[in-house]
Amino acid sequence: MANTPHGGVLKDLIARDAPRHKELAAEAETLPAIVLTERQLCDLELILNGGFSPLEGFMSEKDYNGVVENTRLADGNVFSIPITLDADAQTVEKSGLKPGARVTLRDFRDDRNLAILTIEDVYKPNKDKEAKEVFGGDPEHPAIRYLYDTVKEFYVGGKLEAVNRLNHYDYTALRYTPAELRTHFEKLGWSRVVAFQTRNPMHRAHRELTVRAARARQANVLIHPVVGLTKPGDIDHFTRVRVYQQILPKYPNGMAVLGLLGLAMRMGGPREAIWHSIIRKNHGATHFIIGRDHAGPGKNSKGVDFYGPYDAQHAVEKYKDELGIEVVEFQQMTYLPETDEYRPKDQVPEGIKTLDISGTELRRRLRVGAPIPEWFSYPEVVQVLRESNPPRATQGFTIFLTGYLNSGKDAIARALQTTFNEQGGRPVSLLLGETVRSELSSELGFTREDRDRNIARIAFVAGELTKAGAAVIAAPIAPFDAARKDARKTIERFGTFFLVHVATSLEYSEKTDRRGVYQHAREAGIKNFTGVTDPYEAPSDADLVVDTEKQTVRNIVHQIILLLESQGFLGSS
Repeated sequence: MANTPHGGVLKDLIARDAPRHKELAAEAETLPAIVLTERQLCDLELILNGGFSPLEGFMSEKDYNGVVENTRLADGNVFSIPITLDADAQTVEKSGLKPGARVTLRDFRDDRNLAILTIEDVYKPNKDKEAKEVFGGDPEHPAIRYLYDTVKEFYVGGKLEAVNRLNHYDYTALRYTPAELRTHFEKLGWSRVVAFQTRNPMHRAHRELTVRAARARQANVLIHPVVGLTKPGDIDHFTRVRVYQQILPKYPNGMAVLGLLGLAMRMGGPREAIWHSIIRKNHGATHFIIGRDHAGPGKNSKGVDFYGPYDAQHAVEKYKDELGIEVVEFQQMTYLPETDEYRPKDQVPEGIKTLDISGTELRRRLRVGAPIPEWFSYPEVVQVLRESNPPRATQGFTIFLTGYLNSGKDAIARALQTTFNEQGGRPVSLLLGETVRSELSSELGFTREDRDRNIARIAFVAGELTKAGAAVIAAPIAPFDAARKDARKTIERFGTFFLVHVATSLEYSEKTDRRGVYQHAREAGIKNFTGVTDPYEAPSDADLVVDTEKQTVRNIVHQIILLLESQGFLGSS
């Protein structure tokens, strides 16, 4: 096996344990099991295939404390991110998790047994220290929020034995293990490899900077994008991989290789950069490009960066001799239209005209269908991005109407449906409160818990329809703010969500109630009746506020149409 950055051998546990596969597989069926989360699965795969070498399992308390406090494992090897298996007290007790016990680790997606963990210890981490020392301590940092909100109270440390590889059904030919990638480099005769970490699409500037980095070091390029868990809001990895596949032939003379990394990023800045360097060294890279604010989560709510722009570069430089990998500073490239070339910004003479397109501007052009010049990106790349990011005039969206019973929201919803159908261009779906109650939620009552569950179901259906490009009109009462916010989060994963508060007063809604529902609710003392025996929490985050006591339905529908037009959802693309 090839050397790791720590002077040992690559810890490929899958290859090591292959001769005992049948024996381990049979034992795994008899042991208590822990079903792993998506992040734990990403970590497990890279432990088993050697990507996290020299780790041979989830960190014991000694290794964990060493990494948190000193950026080193108990044996002295540099390692910067805690790789831990968390479990709650119930799991610890139910599965008999204690030193010396063995437990099966199982994939939540298909219930396959993946590995057996021999437990070394079960311990409570110091989350405050982990948050401060590893991630910098800002409570807004996504990894710190995850640590406090999601990670369970116990860590289970111990070494692993591999039972099965994780099943992947996408881009299997590009998912190299470290040993496979090293062997591939050997076949190609590559001895110097510059690794490029990315979680975004690549354009001409990225191609230019990686080619320059490789030529300056007489090396080749490993494009090594993360396809596990990245920053929320990032472009999906399917789109990104299609982009990388289109850009690969643009490299000269087969200079570059594309390999996918199933890593769960923590966005940990300097600590993460050291971790990424270890991973790339394990995959056979000799050089690693590190940019400004490498793997940083951006800015907090006060507009302050979580990390300094060059903290990551300095952190890796500090350990580069031990890591055995050279830092390549990311050069900010800019386009010179007069000479039709890219150059590093710091090498452009004063007064020379340059052109750039920011990420925000690129997203705007994709959203409205504006042209993207060939000097910025390749036509093949732009086509992939346009397929995954159609202009808003063809995207789905959800109009979520909330208000009292008989506030007029149902009439608005029906009129809006008719208007959308008249305009054409999208399928239209109407989710009225009463319809949903009879078709999706007939078994639910009207307690707060049941109401929240009903809204969650509406949000799920609306999200799926929005993703498919429909105009969705939902009109439940939705009296509780938290449920509405959760619905917004669910739907905004797939498209745009507009909250319309039909702010017609309770008095007017009751006065115009020809069916006498309010009168019956008051006389019968019906429980959980919004406005009578249950509250309605008026939204403070509505995108539009309307009132049928003061406005006609026609006028309100026109306001909604104007809102959609202003956002680019109606009209030609």
